[in-house]
Amino acid sequence: MPVTGENIQFHRVPDFHGPWQCLKQYPAVCASIRSAVPDRGAVILRVGSQIANILEPYLSQKKHPYALEVVGDPYEVFAPGVIDHPLRSFFRWHFSRNLHRQCLRAIAVAYVTRRTLQKRYPTRAMSTNISDVDLTQEALREEVFRTHYSNVELDPEGLAEILHTPKQKGPYQLVTVGSLAQLYKGTDILIDAVARCVRAGVDLTAAIVGDGMYRQALMAQAAHLGIAARIRFAGHVPAGKPVRDILDESELFVLPSRTEGLPRALIEAMARGLPCIGSNVGGIPELLDASELVPAGDAAALAAKIQELLSDPLRMEAISRRNLTIAREYRDSVLSERRREFYQVVRNLTEQWEVSQGLCQ
Repeated sequence: MPVTGENIQFHRVPDFHGPWQCLKQYPAVCASIRSAVPDRGAVILRVGSQIANILEPYLSQKKHPYALEVVGDPYEVFAPGVIDHPLRSFFRWHFSRNLHRQCLRAIAVAYVTRRTLQKRYPTRAMSTNISDVDLTQEALREEVFRTHYSNVELDPEGLAEILHTPKQKGPYQLVTVGSLAQLYKGTDILIDAVARCVRAGVDLTAAIVGDGMYRQALMAQAAHLGIAARIRFAGHVPAGKPVRDILDESELFVLPSRTEGLPRALIEAMARGLPCIGSNVGGIPELLDASELVPAGDAAALAAKIQELLSDPLRMEAISRRNLTIAREYRDSVLSERRREFYQVVRNLTEQWEVSQGLCQ
């Protein structure tokens, strides 16, 4: 979706991939990022990110207030088995520590989860929910504002009007949606689980929506396991109806992620009334019941859970009903007010800082 307008400006940051390229281009990256920050005005950082890690110390040095939108967890991104790098343990400690410090220093923090990220990266907020915060000027001087909202905004067309009807017998289609640029979404685990289910006599296929550099390796994995004909790589599919059509023709959505914030793909599948299975990482346990979760990276457990659900149509119907109810909480009409109030708090607190610094004209 193009983002244009007379009040919109983009500041290009030199491209880099990975820590070594970042170090090589560090002076140019720093100069580019810092040039985008005026002496006045509100600043919101989306974290964790390397751009935020570079900019936050500069803002703190200038005593320029900033707010955060916490959308990811470096503690999980650099967990064992997620990436293979000799400095993985150091990165996990360093970037988690950075995010913890950033949350403590921020004037306002919005999390995509209800409680998971808040627990690991607390702020000094006096309130846990936007509706409990007194937004008077006096209160804003004394409190750090904390709320939660997702960047998932379900339009009315995204919500199914009827329950998903489970099949009594196969063939069944599983579906997963996610980038293949990394293996964060556990697509390799899903392919292994499908092979285990097929060997156990379950008649199923899997549709993989998404593309990226690991696609060829995943296709080779499916071929090696003898299930190439049962795995459909749909590639990049436009958002909206094309994705919904694939969801609607499937029996079960599976997201065996190794790391997550709050997964948009999972919420959109729930909004179609699909029964879902996910790994117990990030915000997924806030969306699914414990009986629909499996350990990250455990293909055997995932295969067993897939067989367990597909063999119980009544349970699948109950899960479908529950998922639809939860997905309705992510309608734009519900989330937009939280977001608006968050922006208003950031504006008010930044204006107070500008007055104290004599920056207002």
